[in-house]
Amino acid sequence: MKSFTLFFLSVATGVTTFATDLPRTPDHDYDAPVPGSYALPIIQPAADGAVLDSAGKPVRLAKLTHGRITVMSFIYTRCAAANACPMATGVLLQLHRESAEDPVLAKQLRLVSMSFDPANDTPARMAAYAGLAAAHPNGAPWHFVTTQSQTELQPILAAYGQAVNPKENPNDPTGPLNHTLRVFLVDARGNIRNIYSSGTLDLRLVLADVKTLMLEQPDSGRTD
Repeated sequence: MKSFTLFFLSVATGVTTFATDLPRTPDHDYDAPVPGSYALPIIQPAADGAVLDSAGKPVRLAKLTHGRITVMSFIYTRCAAANACPMATGVLLQLHRESAEDPVLAKQLRLVSMSFDPANDTPARMAAYAGLAAAHPNGAPWHFVTTQSQTELQPILAAYGQAVNPKENPNDPTGPLNHTLRVFLVDARGNIRNIYSSGTLDLRLVLADVKTLMLEQPDSGRTD
């Protein structure tokens, strides 16, 4: 958890440029697409499920994937693999910073970080990570959720195709779980429109996709 926290601190204190200013990188050596210059077809409806918010209150996942454009990441807080959960949460953190500078974006965007490690990622632990959003109170709502148990979690993981299994070495320094990195872009009607992996999770692309959906539905009904 220490390395995970240090990653967040470095992002929160060291990232001062925004997506529109970011150049190409060796990992993403292309020009970001112009929002609205392309279409994002519907992949499938975003699945529902029973989750707990960071206060321990039961919430339906569908409530967090309808009414706003949603970027949802599956994570676990013990992950210390640079190109996995810390990377995903870092991109969401930068999206949150962007939204704090753009009231229109803040009004139409929602961020969700959902744990797939309910035994360790209790609501209290998720509440600690919810502090990431505190520095930018005008940003888009950012929800940190978990589940009561594996019983509630497994149908959600299956519906989203999120693979998770324990490592042979539970003391692996990068964390005890093997998992694929999957971050979902969901439109305001609850349809998945893109799925990002470690190779495609580029802040510039995600922001362009979000703005493309904003142009498609400029005034959707919203719930937090």
